[in-house]
Amino acid sequence: MRKITTYLLIGCLLIGAAWFYSNHENFSGIIQQYVENGEFITLKARYTPESIMDAHRKELLNDDQHAYLEPELKFHPYLLLEVKYFQPDKKSREGVILWSLVDGEMVLNTDTWEKTHGFEDAINAGASRNDFKLMQALARNKGTATLDKLQKDLQIEKDTLQSWLESSLSKHLIVLKGNEVQLHFQDPKILVQPETKVTDWMVKKPYNHAQRVASKYSNSQIQKIAKAAFGEDFTVRSATDVFLPVYRIEVSNPDGSTLTSYWNALNGQRMTPRYAFPGW
Repeated sequence: MRKITTYLLIGCLLIGAAWFYSNHENFSGIIQQYVENGEFITLKARYTPESIMDAHRKELLNDDQHAYLEPELKFHPYLLLEVKYFQPDKKSREGVILWSLVDGEMVLNTDTWEKTHGFEDAINAGASRNDFKLMQALARNKGTATLDKLQKDLQIEKDTLQSWLESSLSKHLIVLKGNEVQLHFQDPKILVQPETKVTDWMVKKPYNHAQRVASKYSNSQIQKIAKAAFGEDFTVRSATDVFLPVYRIEVSNPDGSTLTSYWNALNGQRMTPRYAFPGW
């Protein structure tokens, strides 16, 4: 009788485990974190947290009552795309794009870490190629243009323009104010070449899942929005996951509160508050 009870218990546990595995997408990922060995690719850290804390001591520590806590390192996920595209002079060009899987924007220069602004909105809205044609025409006119100006610049019929406007309006990518159309995000930066200026290459690090920040956007979402933005002649040849080392530096204040800041380990610059930092 005891053996039968034991077998029934084991059977129930197996059925429960099978159900959990089939109904929870993250389960296999959780298991993989414990069994996976290997390396991941990261941009090389030029700066240590100590060098950043020393360089910005006056900025971060007001007086002797403030003190540094132990800094923490995590790796933010990016997608490195090897691409081909045509330049405005119709010459074919090959290059790479570094695209954030956290904020949905592409990096323009790894030295300055300058980024685009507007691609994340486009990803979340599911922007099409026609949406981008309209947004790019507006961006060329400093974000605002009349209906007549848009029709002339885009060289399309009124009915076609109306259809494009309705699509972009429904996705909250633009706003219509009387006879004027305006981009619906502040300080857009979407008129860019599909290439990142990369001055430092990559190194390999041992796997440590605890140090890796979760992705918000997927490889397919990034490739889809890139093709919508850069047109039919834009081609992705390969896509590789790479990571940016980021330091979290905390300062203990006299009142018991903590000041937290995030620093790019590649260029030693402080990262702006608009970026989310999941997993910290």
